[in-house]
Amino acid sequence: MKHALPSSALSSAAPCRRVLVLGGSSEARTLTARIAADPRLEGVISLAGRTSAPRAYDLPTRVGGFGGVEGLTRYLLDERITHVIDATHPFAARISANAHAACIAAGVPLLVLTRPPWAPAQGDRWREVADNAAAVRALGAAPRRVFLAIGRQGVADFRIAPQHDYLLRVIEPPQTDDLPPSCEVIFGRGPFALEDEVALMCDSRIEIVVTKNSGGALAYAKIEAARTLKLDVVMIARPASGDAAATHSIDAAMAFLAS
Repeated sequence: MKHALPSSALSSAAPCRRVLVLGGSSEARTLTARIAADPRLEGVISLAGRTSAPRAYDLPTRVGGFGGVEGLTRYLLDERITHVIDATHPFAARISANAHAACIAAGVPLLVLTRPPWAPAQGDRWREVADNAAAVRALGAAPRRVFLAIGRQGVADFRIAPQHDYLLRVIEPPQTDDLPPSCEVIFGRGPFALEDEVALMCDSRIEIVVTKNSGGALAYAKIEAARTLKLDVVMIARPASGDAAATHSIDAAMAFLAS
C-alpha cells in the first residue's frame, strides 16, 4: 500500500533543513524523535511497507516504494529535500543503492546511519558466509534441526535443502509456497530475553542457528543463547556497502543535518 505524501505535509514555511529518513531500523525511530524535537528541521520518514502494522513514528510517514531511482530522484526534487538519511535495515541493499544513486542525481547529501555488525565473542561457534546460498551449503547434507532466524525474506532459498527440519521466526506471515517442506513458523518481534531464547532452542531441540549479521541489541539474545548452549551459528554477512558516508552515531547524524 502506497501513500503519497503531498507537499502540504511539509510546512510551507521553509525550515532550515527538509529531511527524508529512509526507515526500517530501531535507529530510525530514535533519529526521527530527535528530528521531530528540533524546530530547525522538518522531516518525513519513508517505510518500505513490508510490515502491515508498523509502529508509529514521530514524523509524517510515507509507506511504499518510490518507483526506483528515477521516482526517488523526482521525489527529492519535488519535495525540495535537502538531506537524506538512510536508516534502513542493514540488509535492505536495493533501497540503499537506489538512495545513493538518486541523491547523486538530485544533488542531495546522503548519510547512512547503521548499527555496528556483531563480532564473534569467546565461546561463539560461528561459520560466516556471504549469502543465503552459502548458508544452505553450510548446513550440510545430514538432516538437522535448524533455527532459521532470518525473517521471511529469502526463506525460499532453503527449499533446496528439504532434509532439514526448520523453525522459522517471523513478524509477518510468509508465503506458504516459500517454505521448506518441514518448517514450523512462529511469530515474534524483538527484543528477546536471553532466558526465553535459551528455552526456545532447548524446547525445539535446535542443533544449529542461521541468522543475518544485522547487529544491534534487539536480536542479540539468540547469539548469546547459541553461545550458552554451544550451538553452531551460520552467520550471513551484510551485503557490500556503497561508498556513501556512514555513521553509527545518532549525534553524528544530527550534526550532518546541521551541515
